[in-house]
Formats: sequence, C-alpha cells, structure tokens
Amino acid sequence: MSNGVMRTAIRVRGLTRRFGDLTAVDHLDLDLPAGGVIGFVGPNGSGKSTTIRMLLGLIDPTEGTGEVLGQSIEHPQDYAHRVGALIENPAFIPSISARANIEAMALLRGVGRSRVAEVLATVGLLDRADDKAAGYSLGMKQRLGIAIALLSDPDLLVLDEPTNGLDPAGIVEIRELIRRLAQAGRTVFVSSHLLSEIEAAADYLVVISFGKLLFAGPLPELLLQERRYVDIEPEYPADCDRLQQRLLAENLEVQPEDGGLRVLCDPAQSPRLHRIAVDLDIALRRLVPRSETLEDIFLRMTGRTHELNHSPRTAR
Repeated sequence: MSNGVMRTAIRVRGLTRRFGDLTAVDHLDLDLPAGGVIGFVGPNGSGKSTTIRMLLGLIDPTEGTGEVLGQSIEHPQDYAHRVGALIENPAFIPSISARANIEAMALLRGVGRSRVAEVLATVGLLDRADDKAAGYSLGMKQRLGIAIALLSDPDLLVLDEPTNGLDPAGIVEIRELIRRLAQAGRTVFVSSHLLSEIEAAADYLVVISFGKLLFAGPLPELLLQERRYVDIEPEYPADCDRLQQRLLAENLEVQPEDGGLRVLCDPAQSPRLHRIAVDLDIALRRLVPRSETLEDIFLRMTGRTHELNHSPRTAR
C-alpha cells in the first residue's frame, strides 16, 4: 500500500469466456492485492480453472480485459517470467529423482543450478531429493510441483486446486507451505472448491459460482454476511405447526428444520421465544442459539445449502 493506493497483483474488467452456449466465466471485475494469500473458491465447474487459464494466457477471453503484475493478459510473455504456476497435476518424470527433475527444468528455463537446492529446501524435500519421484506420496508430489513452479523465484504463484485428493495431513502440509511462501513476500493465488481447505491460509477471498462473482474482499468481511438464528424443537412434534403460526404472527422469519423450527433472529431473542412457547403451553425439547460458520456462508452463497451439516457453532 502506497499513498493510500492498493498495489494490485491481478486486475480484470468484464472478463468473460464462453464455450459455445456455455458461459464459463461471466463478466468478472476484480482488483486483487499484491502480497499474501488470495483464496479463489467456488464449487466444481464454477469457472475457477477457466479464469486461471485466461490469466496465464493459456486461453483467450471472449470479452473483457485483464492485467497480471501490471501487464496485459493479451501479452503473457511480458509477465510469464514473474509468474509460477501449478495447474492440475504436477508434471515431472517419475523414474528419476526430484533433484534430477528440478535440474532438468532449471536447464530448460535458463535458471541457475543454485536455485535447485533452494526450492527443494523451501518445499521441505531436501532430505528426500535423491529419491525417485515415483515413490513420493501425493502430498510430496504436489510439493515437487510447487518447487518447480518456484524455480524463477516468481512474484506471483498460482496454484489450481493444490490440495485436491490429499489426505488431512497432506492438506495441512500444503496449507502451511502456502503461508510460508506468502510470508516471503510473494502473492499466492490459490483455488479450491472447498473454503475449509484454504480458510486458515487466505488473507483475501474471491468467491464465484456459475462464472459470476459473489464476493471479493478480506476474509473477515465475509463474516459480515453471517446469519444468526435460534433452533427450537417442541417436545411433542404435533405442537410444531401451532408454534410456527404464533412465531409468524410475531413477525419472525421461521423455517422448518430437522423436526423443529429455525427462527432467523438475533440469538438474544431466545428468552422471548421461550416466553412465546410458555404462553402457548408448549414444552420445548431444545432451544439453541446458532451462528453460521464461514463454510455455511460459502455454501449458502454458492447455492449448496443442502450440503450443510446442520451443526454450526453456537452463537458468539
């Protein structure tokens, strides 16, 4: 930040990509800050990979403009040397060691051999550098791919679904690596279809669904869209309709939920809800204040609320 003006790593205006009748990316407008971890999240098929390919110059947009590190995406050769990327599965030769793979890529890219040991150390593979890549776990293979992407010491690192298919331990390893890479001063742009996988790492978040932008901003700002409510359940299910009618008459928003009712209101209204039940001579089995988690908000925004586990945290 300088003179109150945000430095941007990525800027797009009206970015659109169509494949026949399918609009994969629909008029995206973004100004993404330089530095830190930018999470790019949305359900599978939401247009994340298509957006990334346009930013990297791998496919052309149907409409719109964009800049990466201040250079137009119409001329990716002007910024390619400042960008490292891991798209889908890492590309390497399984029958040779990680060190040999990285040395070969360094030679192809005209990068000094001193970087080989540096990137191996950065991704935590130096002690396994001379093992054949075929024997690596999936998480280690992802780290090898990231090491190759880091060879040119890029200002911007783009990772497309880097935790896809990893077990919980592998996800934590990649998440911690992403944080370290950002703390070293670069911008890390990482996509995922699961907010929970990058929530702990991201400083800034972009949410898209069906190619449309739903949210862009610092991660804490997403919590401003949090819904708070109270779950109540009568002891006798037959009382549910009567209680719902009374709550609606009190101008409260009510939804049937798991054999009970969800009242969309400030949890501080809990005593009032209890009094209403008492007035109706209805005994309650439960009355629980709730607040959405970030994952709940994400699923609701992207139209996937049916996937909620219905066990969000209690209200703060």
